[in-house]
Amino acid sequence: MKKLQQEIKQFCEENGLISPPEHRVLDLVSEVGEVAKEVLKMTDYGRQLSQPREEVKSEIGDVLYVLITVANTLDVDLEDALKEVLEKYKTRLAKGGAGSENK
Repeated sequence: MKKLQQEIKQFCEENGLISPPEHRVLDLVSEVGEVAKEVLKMTDYGRQLSQPREEVKSEIGDVLYVLITVANTLDVDLEDALKEVLEKYKTRLAKGGAGSENK
């Protein structure tokens, strides 16, 4: 993950794609919305069972790219963050469920 974060950081620097974190977060929300739209299309807006669409792959890639840029902008090591979250969920599950009510 560290290598991927570094690769994205270098790409952004080389291509003048540096933005403040608030812009990156808004972009992230927008990209997540595009994933949601593709998922809705996969179910014909809830009228059928999910049918795979190749377009969702690209949209999820966009989300991952922007999430990495957010992490880089905020100097967050995604590998460390993910490990912390996994531990949090393990603790919650040991208390009976993955929800925040089991903090």
